[in-house]
Amino acid sequence: MYTSCMFCRKPLGTNEVVESFPVGRRLAFDAARGRLWVVCTKCERWNLTPLEERWEAVEACERLFRDTRIRVSTDNIGLARHPEGLTLVRIGEPMRPEFAAWRYGDQFGRRRRRAIMYGTAAAVVIGGVVVGGTVAGVGAGVISQVPNWFNIWQSRRTVVKLRPEADRVIKLNNHDLLGTRVRPADDEQGFRLQIRKGKRKTWHDGAEAHRFAAAILPRMNASGGASGAVQNAVGLIENTGHPERFLARIAEGQRFEDKKGVPGYVNKMPKPQKLALEMALHEEQERRALEGELWLLEKAWEEAEEIADISDRLLLPEGAEEFLRKNRPTGS
Repeated sequence: MYTSCMFCRKPLGTNEVVESFPVGRRLAFDAARGRLWVVCTKCERWNLTPLEERWEAVEACERLFRDTRIRVSTDNIGLARHPEGLTLVRIGEPMRPEFAAWRYGDQFGRRRRRAIMYGTAAAVVIGGVVVGGTVAGVGAGVISQVPNWFNIWQSRRTVVKLRPEADRVIKLNNHDLLGTRVRPADDEQGFRLQIRKGKRKTWHDGAEAHRFAAAILPRMNASGGASGAVQNAVGLIENTGHPERFLARIAEGQRFEDKKGVPGYVNKMPKPQKLALEMALHEEQERRALEGELWLLEKAWEEAEEIADISDRLLLPEGAEEFLRKNRPTGS
């Protein structure tokens, strides 16, 4: 059973309420379609669960939702909070635009509020350093460089890790992400993806382009979006009739150009287009999993578990695993 978010790799948490699926603190389910998601409390992304782990859990969630008194609901979407802390989101029969606006509005809205909060906190910290440095007699020239140092650190720290099939891990920082481009392709995916790492540029096609773009876009949309921008993004996808067609269309034409007239730069897209691109990539990933390409889903979960396991091991002092192995009680 998987325990880490396939998008941000953070632990999904546990619950003691759904015995057949003790993963996650927020579960979303669609009983009619037999779908179950674990909503990550860190990045707000919806992690679609593997098919074999879904059925009993969906039935249990439906029973719990009906038995929970603290709940709000419309004809289409319900929200309930179990006394033991588990939040349940019940999906009924909404029209797709309504569901998309609700689902992503919640996600992008939380990101927006978090970005504002972090920005305010950073300004306070930098201001405190400047004031403290002045009181301590630090030179004005050094103090004036504090905001610049912070911005350099922000632009250079690794924010996305990509794993090609037969290559080393590609670590991208915020500056690298500015080189991300999408262009049309003749395959069924409908678009190619260019990644820039330093001065090196590489093109990626097919499922790999989808997977990498789906990892990059949340970072480029880290500031989220207001409800109006989310509604506009949903409208962009609806006007094309399908997320896959939207992906192909946004890669076409001489749009989103840099100063040299080179097209396809994601960072040149207006906010609604960038939000819609992330939404379409996410929905296409789920559609392929639901239509039988479950290996894509399994691969994403396995990568999340692998990274989470590595992260956990980094926190242990040297020799800790050997000590635990030798001193584990008999039978455990």
